[in-house]
Order: sequence, then structure tokens, then C-alpha cells
Amino acid sequence: MPEAESHLTLNNYTPVGDLVTVAICLVMLLLIAFSYTRKTPAFRVFMAIIPCLVLSALLNVSCNMIAASTGASVLVYTLRCLFHAVLFSVFFLFTLYIAKVTRLEKNAARTVLFISSFLWVGIVTADVIASFRSLAETGPGGKLGSSGLIFALGHLLFTSICIILLTTVRHRLYKRVMFGFYTSVAFSIIVLLMQGALSGGSSFTVSTFLFPVVAMFYIMHANPYDAETGTIDASGLADVVRYYYEKKKSFIFLSLYLPVFSGEGKEMPESIRALIRKFAVEFFRGALIFQLSNGHLLLLFRKNRNPDFEHRIGKILSAFKDYHRVYQYDYKIIIGESIDQISKKNEYTSFLRNIHRKMPINTIHRISPDDIVGFEHSDYILSQLEDIHNRHNLSDKRILVYCQPVYNVRTGRYDTAEALMRMQLEELGIVFPDQFIYLAEDNGYIHTLTEIILHKTCEEIRRLNNEGYSISRISVNVSMLELKNDRFCEDISNIISDSGIPGDKVAIELTESQNESEFDTMKSKITELKDKGIKFYLDDFGTGYSNMERIIELPFDIIKFDRSLVVASSSNQRSEKIVHNMASLFSDLNYPVLFEGVENETDETLCRNMSASYLQGYKFSRPIPIADLRRFLDRKDKAV
Repeated sequence: MPEAESHLTLNNYTPVGDLVTVAICLVMLLLIAFSYTRKTPAFRVFMAIIPCLVLSALLNVSCNMIAASTGASVLVYTLRCLFHAVLFSVFFLFTLYIAKVTRLEKNAARTVLFISSFLWVGIVTADVIASFRSLAETGPGGKLGSSGLIFALGHLLFTSICIILLTTVRHRLYKRVMFGFYTSVAFSIIVLLMQGALSGGSSFTVSTFLFPVVAMFYIMHANPYDAETGTIDASGLADVVRYYYEKKKSFIFLSLYLPVFSGEGKEMPESIRALIRKFAVEFFRGALIFQLSNGHLLLLFRKNRNPDFEHRIGKILSAFKDYHRVYQYDYKIIIGESIDQISKKNEYTSFLRNIHRKMPINTIHRISPDDIVGFEHSDYILSQLEDIHNRHNLSDKRILVYCQPVYNVRTGRYDTAEALMRMQLEELGIVFPDQFIYLAEDNGYIHTLTEIILHKTCEEIRRLNNEGYSISRISVNVSMLELKNDRFCEDISNIISDSGIPGDKVAIELTESQNESEFDTMKSKITELKDKGIKFYLDDFGTGYSNMERIIELPFDIIKFDRSLVVASSSNQRSEKIVHNMASLFSDLNYPVLFEGVENETDETLCRNMSASYLQGYKFSRPIPIADLRRFLDRKDKAV
């Protein structure tokens, strides 16, 4: 037998395992490159593990191939020491990954990393010493000495650290995620032991490190499970619903909406995440929990696997109410069974949101046929909104302009009005704003609606002027979402100028901003449009977001007091005094105050006594088609 072949036989090595490992790692890198991944700290650690595996596999191939040709040498032992060092670096990165993905506290994470670093240095140092001691004993060209004992000891110590760490943080991990890690590690150890018993070589050593990496890739970065709560994202819900619908499998769902966590960037505290983990496994067989958005969770389970589901629903609701008494977070719960027409379109998220909007806080709702009909109406309205948006016809007949005349206290005349939007749809007739504005905002169609109502309002103002009616201005409501549109000011200005009316004949109503970013945007847009003569109203003052300092900083022309302040003022003297003082303050600062929601003589008298400049409400007129505004206006030759 030739010498090279003899060395190869003694090493009991074949490069197949390492080359397959390299190929799989490259495939994972390609998948990551061509798919969306969240760039979290844990993901960055994961991305460091893959090249380490590739490098260790290539070092193992090089070491064994050179050893098969030349026998032991400084180069061979150096390559083997580097091979082991990189493999133990993978172990080190495993511990770091677990600390990141479980959000381990800083002090605990530092302790884990210190122990892992110390262990890595100790094992690598021992391996280097043992390797070159073997070289000194055998001499160059001799048989490659074994480092199996040191490697096995290091492997055992690092594996123990990973298992201890996983066990310590088990309360932070969803059980299926944890068992996925455990199973992959156990399989790696079994393969490593079989390799040692059968050949004693290193053909599949790197492959055993690959198994947990593949598990992490699938569970954490390809599979939509959240490691801490066991929830699945909205795309996972779409897949499950599609499968159940195709297989004609019925399911029950429980939707939980916690409004306090629904804002952008808000995160549920650990106490709530712990409850989610508990509810995922304790109450229903085979249940899945989906996180549809911040604060919105959906628990879904097969009906035939839980024949006593009503009893189980009762138990979970009872448990939830117990926890609610402790945490006091507002909630909305919806319970229902799979609905063919919703499953077919895969629209459960939209369906549930549609019901949420109508539900009172802290209530439980069972799905009824009326909910399905209501959602079908919303679906039809949304399709019409989409068509209106795509056509972008500013004279679209489906958008009607109504208005509510506003009474000028100083002149005793109606010289302004608020434009109000309605839809006229073939299948539903007249549709009110509460049925379509939120759909337009959620789907990016609201600015098109504003352009249409502004265009039609400007055209009506032009006609009124030409016919000799005295009209100071008509206001149009604008959503805060529109101000983020870079073309907002340009679009508004063009519509007004194209109509041929002065800018001061139009007013824009805005609600106050809720954060610093919105405030800056609002201030910039108001300033730009006021230069063109357009007036601005602060709408809904008193509904919860009003900040006096910010209001004064913004160049509003009129402050609209919400109906709730009128109601509060009539309820007790204390409230009346507060509202009266606020209205007087604005009046002293030369901000005319408009009270809306004035419904009777008592309301009118109350508001007149509270520095009202303008009055609006059912006492004077209900919303009317804008063409009927002529009944309230004076001719210019009669106006004082």
C-alpha cells in the first residue's frame, strides 16, 4: 500500500461530510440574502456562526488531506489546532446567541460570556500544547497523534453550558422552541458518539455542529414563531387559514385586543408575555397563537380536537378575568367559529379589526351573522374607495358634499359652514363617514377623498360668489395622515387656485398632533398654506390631546370646542367655570371660539355666555346637501 494511502486509511477520514456542510451553509446564506430578515442582535450572532462552520470544515479537509500525503508536520498540527479553535468558537457563539435571543439580563449575560471565553481559551491552549507534544514524540512524517480526549472534554463542557443556559431561561422560551434546540443538540451528540465508536475520525464532526444551526435557522429566522411567547406572525395565520379552508377543517378562534399596546413601537411587558405562553399550551389541544399587530393576538384551534371547546373557552375566560383584575389592562375579546366567506378571502385580520372599532372597552363579543354582513359592506365600500382612488376623478359622483351652516354670533348671520363628506353607492345608498373614513385612512386613500371634497367645495363657493351670496369661508376636515404626504400643500394649493377663488374662502380643520414629529409636520404645513391665505381651525379641542403651549405656537385662526365641553358645562358649575375660562383665554388671545354640538336653546345660551364667536349644531341646522346652503346665506347687497 502506498504511503499516502496508508496515512489516509489511518486517519479514517472522508471529506464528504465537510463538503456537504459547506454546501448547506452556502445555501443558507443565499436564502438569507434573497429573503427578508430582521437585523436583530441575535441574527447578527447567527450570521457569524455560519462562516465559522464553513471555515472549520475547510480547515478539517485541508488538515486531513495534507496529513494523508505527508504525515504529521507543523503545518498539519497548526491546521488541526485552528480547526478545533474555530469549532469551539461556534460553541462560544451558541452561548452568545442564546443570551441574545432570550434577552438575558446584562449581568447574567456577562457571566455566561466570561465563563465561555475562559473555557475557550483553556481548551484551545490545552489542544495546542497536546498537539505539539505529540509532534515532538512522533517527529515529522509520523502518524498524526490523537487529540480526542481534549476535544471530547471541551465538547462536553460547552454542551453542558448551553444546556444549563437553556434550562435556566426555559421560562422565557416557548416550549416547542426549547425542545427544538434540545432535539438538535441531542442528535448532534448521538452522531458524534457513533462516529467515535465506528471510526474515531473527524469526517462528520463539523456536520454535528451544523444540526443546531439548521434548527436555529428554521425556528428563529425562517419559521414565524416568536421565541418568547410562541406567537406566529400574520403571514403564518394566512397560511394556516388557507390550509384549513382547502381541507374543509373547522376551527375556533379567540381574538384578544389590548389597546394600550397597539401603538407603534410599544411592547408587551414580560408579565403579559408569560400569560401568552401559558394560554398557548394549557387550555386547548393543538392551539396556535398569532400576533396580528401590536396588542392584537389571535388564538386558533381545531374544533374536532377540542369537542368540549365551550367548557375550555369558559375556563380561559375565567383565567383571563382573574389576571385582568391584577393588571387592569383594557381589552376587547371576540370569539367565533371559522366562516367560509372570510376564510375564502383570508381576511380574518380585517374582519376582527372591523368588529373592534364598534366594540366597547372591556367587553366580550360572540360573532353573529350581522358581523359578517357588516364586514361584507365594509369590503364593498373598500373596493369602491380603491376604485375612486385609482380613477382620481375630482368630480366623482360617488362622493357627495354635505355641509352644516355655522352661526356668527357677532353678525347674527350664517356666513361660514363646515363641509361634510358622504358616499353614494349603488348597493348601499348613502354611506356616512364613520363607515368609510377609517377604511380610507388605513388603506392610503384618504388624501384622494380630501382632494375630491375640497374640489367640490371650492366649485360650490365659486358658484355662490357668482350668484351674489355672502359666504366668508367653508371649512374642510383633513386627516393628520395626509400631512405626511410631501405633495399635500401643492395639491391643496392647486385645487384652490384652479377653482379661481381666493385662498381665504377655504379653511382646513385639523385635530391637534399627538407627538413631536406630528407637531413639527403640522406647523410646517400650516405655515406654508397660510401664506396663500388659507384659514385653519383646531378641531375637537377638549377631546384628550389638547396642549395649550402647542396650540399657542401653531397659527390657528379658530378654535373649535368639542360637543363634550358643552355637555360638561351644562352638568355642573365647576365644569362650566373651567370651560368658560378656557374660552375667555382664547378670546383674549384673539382666537375666535366655535362651539360645536349646540342642540337647543339651553346650549346656545350657555355658549353665548362663554365667549362664543361661532355656534354650530342641530339647534341651527342638521347637515344638508351643500347646494341647500343658499337657504341660510344672505345676498351680498343685504350683508352688513
